[in-house]
Amino acid sequence: MKTILAINGSASRNSSNSHLLNFIKDIIEPEFQFEIIENLYELPSFQTVLTNENTPDAIIELRSKIEAASGVLFCTPEYVFSIPSGLKNILEWCVSTVVFSNKKVAIITASAHGVKGHEELQMILKTIYAQVLDEHTLLIQGVKGKFDASGTLKDKKTEQDLQTLVQSFLKTI
Repeated sequence: MKTILAINGSASRNSSNSHLLNFIKDIIEPEFQFEIIENLYELPSFQTVLTNENTPDAIIELRSKIEAASGVLFCTPEYVFSIPSGLKNILEWCVSTVVFSNKKVAIITASAHGVKGHEELQMILKTIYAQVLDEHTLLIQGVKGKFDASGTLKDKKTEQDLQTLVQSFLKTI
């Protein structure tokens, strides 16, 4: 069975991005295995000297999961007009490798505004040779208003946009 690796860029538990990934999991799991990586803040901070030698085990494991996945889906907020530091950290750990080379990637930026963070993540992933197609990117602005108090997606347009992105992404895999 093919695997989709989802990376949640949020540093908050029970975030809107977590809710979105749980919604997506219900779409993907009948056909694909879906693994979500959260708690990026628990990973060690990037150190150039450890890139290729004495690399921390958690980073080796992360790189292996990325490399083995059929596709990687990022779901992240924007923090201060940029991607969150935890997400930037894991991408820095991968720059000197080929784990993202020709890897099929989907990007969901779900935040209050999100435009700059969305652009930045696309630029970084294209720089490390990930396959990022326009139809596999989605910017969800005002994301907190798209859920009810229990974390259930209530916005029908967002639901349809997610369905469209996921189905298109899965077809390429």
